[in-house]
Amino acid sequence: MKIQISNGRLIDPANGVDRSADLFVAEGRVAAIGNRPDGFEAEGVIDAGGCIVCPGFVDLSARLREPGFEYKATLESEMAAAAAGGVTSLACPPDTDPPLDEPGLVEMLGHRARLPEFAHVYPVGALTVGLAGQRLTEMAELAEAGCIAFGQANTAIYDTQVLMRAMQYAATFGFSVWMQAQDPYLAKGGTAHDGAVAARLGLTGIPVIAETVALATLLHLARETGARLHVRRLSAAAGLEMIRAARDAGINVSCDVAAHHLHLCDEDIGWFDPHARLDPPLRSAEDREALRRGLAEGTIDALCSDHTPVDDDAKQTPFAEAEAGATGLELLLPLTLKWAREAGVPLDRALARITSDPARILGVATGSLAPGMAADICIFDPAAPFPVNRESLRSQGKNTPFLGRTLTGRVRYTLIEGHLAYHQDMG
Repeated sequence: MKIQISNGRLIDPANGVDRSADLFVAEGRVAAIGNRPDGFEAEGVIDAGGCIVCPGFVDLSARLREPGFEYKATLESEMAAAAAGGVTSLACPPDTDPPLDEPGLVEMLGHRARLPEFAHVYPVGALTVGLAGQRLTEMAELAEAGCIAFGQANTAIYDTQVLMRAMQYAATFGFSVWMQAQDPYLAKGGTAHDGAVAARLGLTGIPVIAETVALATLLHLARETGARLHVRRLSAAAGLEMIRAARDAGINVSCDVAAHHLHLCDEDIGWFDPHARLDPPLRSAEDREALRRGLAEGTIDALCSDHTPVDDDAKQTPFAEAEAGATGLELLLPLTLKWAREAGVPLDRALARITSDPARILGVATGSLAPGMAADICIFDPAAPFPVNRESLRSQGKNTPFLGRTLTGRVRYTLIEGHLAYHQDMG
């Protein structure tokens, strides 16, 4: 279908574009920007007046909960949430049930996700069989089945020799290793940041050194093995400084931060709000401000939703017993805009953190509106209010510490390879 998107402000960070221009789509790809191509006859016109037209968002961490956790969410519900949030490409962690450690499971997920209105799904394969941290998976076979990287999700590898061998294997084949930096012994039994709030509430704390000790191991092994390391969901200022020093030393490392960690801190636990039970935990206000600065300056490469839908039964419990996680696909845009406004970050740079920058980490050709690229496009109104409530969220998981708040910035249309996957009138 040939589509003309008119009257919008076109922002394409990958190509340095920020201007008022029409965008032309044909056969699922960007046909031209600005001038109508010869012979182009639009079959549909989208009026983007007052809106931003940009590449569809690329999310580095979104749990789809299939296979195995359909009572928390289904592929259909979370893909609807992705489209409503302007997310056209996403990486899903391997902690499904069973984990993504067999090529057949990866192929099945890829087959299930091939509908036109579904975002592009890039599975992160399990680094070890069953995520048990003992035997390495057949990474080459998993890569052939569709995995773009390998990791352990939230599960640690206790045996550092196994971790080193896994990184050596990955380096040999050029695979990227995605790890969360959290020492399992130092974090054992913890539910909140180890600080004054946890002490006052009587919660077992997770100290910052749980992140820095694990991160030091990962960085040393990355330097030793030459593996490409991606650190998932950085949470502390001390970890950020270690990433900065590692890059100065020539270590091949990238990192991301979850959107909720830019706006919340341990004080937002309030009186045991289970929606604020997250992994890694919300840290101090000082850590939060350091993460905001790190993302603005580029030490942190990308912003992700860390979308983790949880069923009501697992959240409506005492804080220490609640399952960690928050829904986030539909909040990625408004939380990005909120950070940009408050931190004084130009809109094009803010959008880069959720388009071209995560696409570079994924190593896939997306996050750009250059002619010839797939027409994965988000059209959003930066001034429209977005009330966060159970009715407004398409995700099956309604768990977010932002419930009851009104954010700013709302997706009007989402196109995936030129197919209209979402428009606001859908609901």
